[in-house]
Amino acid sequence: MAKVKTAFFCQNCGTSFSKWQGQCHACKEWNTIVEEVIQKEEKVSWKTGTSTENSKAAKPLLIKEIDTTQEIRLNTTDGELNRVLGGGLVPGSLTLLGGEPGIGKSTLLLQISLKLPYKTLYVSGEESQKQIKMRAERIVPNSDNCYILTETKTQNIFKQISEMQPEIVIIDSIQTLHTDYIESSAGSISQIRECTTELIKFAKESNVPVILIGHITKDGTIAGPKILEHMVDTVLQFEGDRNHVYRILRSLKNRFGSTAELGIYEMLGNGLREVDNPSEILISHKEEELSGTAIACTLEGMRPLMIEIQSLVSSAVYGTPQRSTTGYNAKRLNMILAVLEKRAGFRLGTKDVFLNVTGGINVDDTAIDLAVVAAILSSNEDIAIAEGFCFAGEVGLSGEIRPVNRIDQRIQEAEKLGFTTILVSKHNKISLKNTKIKVVLVSKIEDVVSELFG
Repeated sequence: MAKVKTAFFCQNCGTSFSKWQGQCHACKEWNTIVEEVIQKEEKVSWKTGTSTENSKAAKPLLIKEIDTTQEIRLNTTDGELNRVLGGGLVPGSLTLLGGEPGIGKSTLLLQISLKLPYKTLYVSGEESQKQIKMRAERIVPNSDNCYILTETKTQNIFKQISEMQPEIVIIDSIQTLHTDYIESSAGSISQIRECTTELIKFAKESNVPVILIGHITKDGTIAGPKILEHMVDTVLQFEGDRNHVYRILRSLKNRFGSTAELGIYEMLGNGLREVDNPSEILISHKEEELSGTAIACTLEGMRPLMIEIQSLVSSAVYGTPQRSTTGYNAKRLNMILAVLEKRAGFRLGTKDVFLNVTGGINVDDTAIDLAVVAAILSSNEDIAIAEGFCFAGEVGLSGEIRPVNRIDQRIQEAEKLGFTTILVSKHNKISLKNTKIKVVLVSKIEDVVSELFG
């Protein structure tokens, strides 16, 4: 029997060491280095069953001889996923999907595999075939193209793949797989790296796209070595609050498209529903005009969204006024309140200020500053902002309204949703012509006050 070989690996970043030490010098984390068995057997090709030691070596090609024909993408039948991927699945690509436990990763991929017109193999190492069938009946009662396999050993998975020749392979999840070539337990750094390497080799040789589900740590990062994210072609993050019905799909890395796109879903009893127009669900429908409410035009990636900002300004009951935010940066709110106090003359130092972004989403876009100012002033004066008004502008420390990027796209989105007036910075270069929406150019907070309450 061959001598067992071991090495020490950092569970956070995957760096290897010849001996144990307390701190990883690569990621500076403490007590993350563990010993793992790395003794490997001779590898056997997934395709032929023969040794891969004598495989044919690749030859260099002159760059002008390389075929640059556009790769035909596979339509996933899901508009939101297609948008995030950049148009669909690329043949031979490896996609990694991460997210919180119970957020809907398995549900998303199962409902896609049930609707795909391609022969799909759904490999689950976490649920039995009966459990998956019960979940599938809630989404799509029957499918002629989806095959379910409950297996964790990669050699057995590749044996089934070679027999049925699927067009798409889905693995749920990469942390449950193990290979005979590594003797450590499933979920360890060595096993994750080796199993991913085998799947990459399979995908590139067979031109079959593979989608992996990955667990995440308590810090929100994908579990396993950081090299896992470098190995795959696309990394998707499925996120949202389990107390809300809406989920957001983001692209963290994409070798075949933009990482600026995002998809929005609504979690229902029969699966995830694509949200084509998220602006309508983020704006509440009210029968009467209320003070302290303003509509902001923001951008999530490449996608413009109209969101509602709610504010409540009241006299402080205690000595120190409260500053509370939901979905907005608390430090930025304090900055805006200081600008209103110093530059615009509003006495808010003795008042409680509460701010809320509706829909349960977090917004980092500074273009919603103008809407935040409008909502705070509306609540403070107890005067409702006229219906049909929206805002897109950043507030500077001297009280000036600064320009924001892609203003034309924001104006078009506001016009499409029926808004009649949008307030933007006068320093923005607007190239749109013949728009029905009225564009009001403002340069200071005083201009905003006179426009809304003057």
